Amino acid sequence: MRKIGRAPKGAGIKKIVSLSVLLSFSLLGITGCHGKQGMSAFAVPEEFDASREYEITFWAKNDTNKTQTAIYEKAITDFEELYPNITVNLRLYTDYGKIYNDVITNIATNTTPNVCITYPDHIATYLTGDNLVVPLEGLFENEQYGLGGSQVRFDAPAIDEIIPRFLDECAFGGHYYAVPYMRSTEACYINKTYVEDLGYTLPEALTWDFVWEVSEAAMARDQDENFLVNGQKVLIPFIYKSTDNMMIQMLRQRGAGYSTENGELQIFNDTTKELLYTIADHAESGAFSTFKISSYPANFLNAGQCIFAIDSTAGATWMGTNAPLCDISEDKIVEFETAVMPIPQFDTEHPGMISQGPSVCIFNKEEPQEVLASWLFTQYLLTNEVQIAYSETEGYVPVTSKAQGSEEYKEYLAGCGQDNELHYDVKIKAARLLLDNVDHTFVTPVFNGSVSLRDAAGQMIENTVKSVRRGQQVDEAYMEKLYDDVTSLYRLDQISRQNSMSSGKADLGELPKTAVVLLAALAGAWIFILLYAVITAIKKKGNP
Repeated sequence: MRKIGRAPKGAGIKKIVSLSVLLSFSLLGITGCHGKQGMSAFAVPEEFDASREYEITFWAKNDTNKTQTAIYEKAITDFEELYPNITVNLRLYTDYGKIYNDVITNIATNTTPNVCITYPDHIATYLTGDNLVVPLEGLFENEQYGLGGSQVRFDAPAIDEIIPRFLDECAFGGHYYAVPYMRSTEACYINKTYVEDLGYTLPEALTWDFVWEVSEAAMARDQDENFLVNGQKVLIPFIYKSTDNMMIQMLRQRGAGYSTENGELQIFNDTTKELLYTIADHAESGAFSTFKISSYPANFLNAGQCIFAIDSTAGATWMGTNAPLCDISEDKIVEFETAVMPIPQFDTEHPGMISQGPSVCIFNKEEPQEVLASWLFTQYLLTNEVQIAYSETEGYVPVTSKAQGSEEYKEYLAGCGQDNELHYDVKIKAARLLLDNVDHTFVTPVFNGSVSLRDAAGQMIENTVKSVRRGQQVDEAYMEKLYDDVTSLYRLDQISRQNSMSSGKADLGELPKTAVVLLAALAGAWIFILLYAVITAIKKKGNP
């Protein structure tokens, strides 16, 4: 019987090494043939082809405010009357995070929306793909179809009529990747009645020390364990809705690190630790809690169970005794005077507050005419008709000087307090708060991973408050573990390395993809060679 011959010792490994080297050169050839992957960069067409039909998708965020939905629907109807060959399909979401997740999912199948309401932090992640999001400066400046262009069929704002600070928030990575849609900031909604009942007077500018002091004073109870200030068993004097904003703004006000423009993470510093210790102290007494732990601050405020409720100015219609929107039953609502003030500061001479609110980006498509149709609709969202109508639904402010300076908007603001619907005083005061403090607002750096860093900032506060409520000791060992936990949870170490490498590459210029593939293949070949050498040495040692 014929015996099956054995390959010489090490022959298999030698073959692998040979194949690895061959593979490296094969990959070089393949990469050189195919070149860069992804769609071509968008170029503005010379003319908009009005003879063709276009169907575009618009993803937007809306809570339960039916008025906002109606504004979107009317904007689409009015736009389609101007451009009968463009059909806009609206898809509404209840959360910006869900929009973000769906976009990420749809990138893989090339089914992203055409127009999307989003945040710059989210767009930075979308940009990891080639030419996925359209840079807008070419569209801004186009004489025919740009902002206020000669061939645009409606009264669009010119580029210098968009509030410069708001427009600058949409620029990163050397391009404008969005236009602002609405802007808001955070406000402190205060039960002024209870503050005065406790023997305090609201200062002209709110400070953290004042809020903490009043909150602790409010914890006094009678012999039946009812809180003296409200006569109830329940009271959380200070509730913060978005703890990521809380940490970010505190660090900014203290001049401490958060991150750099290049994505260097600086949040794990001594000031962060100091802030967390202070928060832990007030959480331990029960004077402070968060939305994620206790629930929506407006519900506690309106029930007389909270004194300082910090939330977006966009949530103003939920705040106060006469709030048009409310999630608690009417019999639970308590009568009190609501004050609306900027968030607490460490230095009232140099205030700092975050600028937030949705922006609009456009996704690239194979057909440039479809992208141009998307841009025309995006422009329509900046018209006075849409900007003013939407801003009147909440404590948003329009993003254009054209809308802010209109007689219609001025009359709206002047009607503050005339009724508890359109002219609800808390809502208009919240809008004025931002209008009066635009120069004191800031935004955080945008980079791939900035969403995770923002989440980590809030998570540190949430974890600290939870730990205190569970009776855990918050000390140096706790802080060290907390830093490690959030770093691991949000993969901040990977983000840091990635941004560090990206920054280094920027100094020398980005390596061509062919070089990257070749180097990776050669590295793999050398690994096999080293393995072969090690295995051969072991076998020789075992067989003298």
